[in-house]
Amino acid sequence: MERNLAESRFCQPPERRGLSRAEAAEYVGVGVSKFDTLVADGRMPEPKRIDGRRVWDRRQVDRAFDLLEGGCAVEDNPWEL
Repeated sequence: MERNLAESRFCQPPERRGLSRAEAAEYVGVGVSKFDTLVADGRMPEPKRIDGRRVWDRRQVDRAFDLLEGGCAVEDNPWEL
């Protein structure tokens, strides 16, 4: 018996909140060594410790990414009508 679309969405695992170092770097679009630099200088958050594992909170990474310099604000977008 085939599942309908609603059932298949219900069975999918939730989006992960914790990211490994490599996943966090990929998430923000940089290499691991650049991500390490961003963490060291405070532009990206420190990881949480879960036993011996370091895990980055995706929400904290999102907030830190929003604070990075560059780009234009939505209200400054010349392409927006």
